Amino acid sequence: MEIRAIFAENLKKHRKAAGLSQEELAHIAEIERGYVSQLERRLNAPTIDMLAKLANAIGVEPYELLKPGQRIRKK
Repeated sequence: MEIRAIFAENLKKHRKAAGLSQEELAHIAEIERGYVSQLERRLNAPTIDMLAKLANAIGVEPYELLKPGQRIRKK
């Protein structure tokens, strides 16, 4: 699986596990909701700084958004 697909899948899984909508995540991370949607649909790739910002907003370590094949536990 390519890194963009891994990131997109993990972002969506962690966002949902945190109980956040795309709009809520965007608000916390101070970005546009459309950008979150683009990331989750693999239409865009984040910068390293944006990766850290999204991870912080969700409450995970940045590497967790790049780690292939992990299982997500709901909080």
